[in-house]
Amino acid sequence: MLYIGALGARVICDNIPGLVNKQRQLCQRHPDIMQSIGEGAKEWIRECQHQFRHHRWNCSTLDRDHTVFGRVMLRSSREAAFVYAVSSAGVVYALTRACSQGELKTCNCDPHKRGRASDDRGDFDWGGCSDNINYGIKFAKVFIDAKERAVRDARALMNLHNNRCGRAAVKRFMKLECKCHGVSGSCALRTCWMAMADFRKTGDYLRRKYNGAIEVTMNQDGTGFTVANKAFRKPTKNDLVYFENSPDYCLQDKSAGW
Repeated sequence: MLYIGALGARVICDNIPGLVNKQRQLCQRHPDIMQSIGEGAKEWIRECQHQFRHHRWNCSTLDRDHTVFGRVMLRSSREAAFVYAVSSAGVVYALTRACSQGELKTCNCDPHKRGRASDDRGDFDWGGCSDNINYGIKFAKVFIDAKERAVRDARALMNLHNNRCGRAAVKRFMKLECKCHGVSGSCALRTCWMAMADFRKTGDYLRRKYNGAIEVTMNQDGTGFTVANKAFRKPTKNDLVYFENSPDYCLQDKSAGW
């Protein structure tokens, strides 16, 4: 999935390394969606680099490497946890935006936001184009999680959890936007729609989750996590999780590629 961002609109499904069969099928079936994912990848990579611009590990990328970030992704560290979460969020954001802009054949504005509704300010009419966040989440889940579901090990479970955190983070910042109608802007009638917030809000949120990421181990039946240190709280569905401590990015480790 990460490599799509490097190829962008030139993506050729059969030549993308690292995709499992399910992902190749989706890629071939939905080339317009793949283009949107490619554009979204560029956006979340920039966001990752913004969030870590003052740190030893600064989310730097490697040319001609299908992982984009190189061997740093081999370790089940909190950096890997953040990358999986923010990349998953970036795909949701890109697909949802593409739906609203009419760029995709399979979706458009949220069809459920119709008729009358109300909030703490009173009644309003659904109008405009509400971002179809549920479509973005649904497709992102099927596409991104396909690789992790093809294997059953601790790292796959970690990635699935952090992918889910990223998807939920975008939805967390959906907001109601309204336009007033009436004499001199009296707001006698309001037309409203649901819109995603700027992706920076998601990036800032996931950066805070990175700071509070929880080290875990696999439970005995292999279906979930337990905290590595019993003194810390159990992770919730909104917490990033990791298995291994981060390397010292100031020291070269030739055996690990750093």
